[in-house]
Amino acid sequence: MLKKGDKAPDFKGTDQDGNEISLKDYTGKKLVLYFYPKDNTPGCTAEACDLRDNFNRFESMGYKIVGVSKDSEKSHKGFIEKFNLPFPLISDRDAEILKAYEAWGRKKFMGREYDGIIRKTFVIDEEGIIADIIEKVDTKAHSKQIIG
Repeated sequence: MLKKGDKAPDFKGTDQDGNEISLKDYTGKKLVLYFYPKDNTPGCTAEACDLRDNFNRFESMGYKIVGVSKDSEKSHKGFIEKFNLPFPLISDRDAEILKAYEAWGRKKFMGREYDGIIRKTFVIDEEGIIADIIEKVDTKAHSKQIIG
């Protein structure tokens, strides 16, 4: 079970433009790594737009933002363009990053159980240490949960 103070699991993935992104790219920077179920759904759109609307504040505080879901690079590209998102989204088709960050597991919806993406956010410090984990994400006010 990951907790505050743990070393963040290393990851490598591909963003909406086919660029490889890894945890090492953010050494010396603070990173908001957020996991969400699906592009263009109401909750995920609200969360992404809240982060977008507060992006300049995050930047001024030294934070970078990266989103992760199982959606394709093409889907991510469309989502970014539609909502003018200023941060990259990683396509984790094999759920390797999701599993490393414990954002993949059993979920219940309308009485049915299935494996899926668990919405959560990790704040990782400049040394790659987990500074915070937000497990009960308020999609409409997520920025406040991260930076107050």
